[in-house]
Amino acid sequence: MRRYVAKVFDSSRWDGFAVRSGDIIISTPPKCGTTWTQMICALLVLQESELPLPLDTLSPWIDMVTRARTEVFADLEYQTHRRFIKTHTPLDGIPSDSRVTYICVGRDPRDVALSMDRHIDNMDIGAFVKARERAAAIDGIELGPLHPPRPRPDRERDRFWQWVEDETPSTQAGSSLRFTIEHLQTFWHATDDLDIVFLHYDELQADLEGQMRQLAAHLDIEVDKDQWPRLVEAATLQSMRARADTTVAAGREHWINPAAFFSRGTSGQWRNLLDDADLARYTARVRVLASDDDLIRWLHRESID
Repeated sequence: MRRYVAKVFDSSRWDGFAVRSGDIIISTPPKCGTTWTQMICALLVLQESELPLPLDTLSPWIDMVTRARTEVFADLEYQTHRRFIKTHTPLDGIPSDSRVTYICVGRDPRDVALSMDRHIDNMDIGAFVKARERAAAIDGIELGPLHPPRPRPDRERDRFWQWVEDETPSTQAGSSLRFTIEHLQTFWHATDDLDIVFLHYDELQADLEGQMRQLAAHLDIEVDKDQWPRLVEAATLQSMRARADTTVAAGREHWINPAAFFSRGTSGQWRNLLDDADLARYTARVRVLASDDDLIRWLHRESID
């Protein structure tokens, strides 16, 4: 498998992990609706609106370097319910198995860029460093140097372009337009060989119950009709924000404000930032990175030409 390594994750942590028949692997580029999809899967699998454990424990991020891999594997081995596992690693960096259902989630990359910008501001870097060191000590790993992040421009528009035009190879990028598109492309071209479900952030916003019902049918999960209203309500971003201490990604200790992790949760935020010249520049960049017109239209929910 191809190895993807960034400051917060390392796909080699999948090495030695044994998948089970029926496993669900939620693989998304960052800030595309990962935690939302994990919550939906938790509600469908467990059929309880109140989770018995924090979401990041029920659905661990195997690649994340702030939890000891031995602990994550032990938690997953102990689970007797159908497992639903998070990753930000593209398909060519995780186990490929016909017994697994893969859920790949897309979002307009222009909104991803703005969401990631706020995400970085909300991170508790000190807590991340301490957790990383603890996990490495448990796993017996000698840590390499943690290089300081590159300077971030003062202006929001400039930070947007830094994300869009980042040329860092996807195998080393935590998040960028290049990584987002290349991640999705690994799934887009694999539907003939694997069981892959594509979800889109905008469709989850527009018809959450309909999307949940379709996913349940695909996963062959039966839900009593009387349970649907409370499960759908528990899956709303408003409900998740209200319970951020248990629903936030990676655990509440990694965030300055756990509730702010869910931020606005809206689409089209980029319209207030980008003018016509910006959009033409953005389109040209997408065309350099993306090889499939159908993927471009699906991702943006419109033609961008």
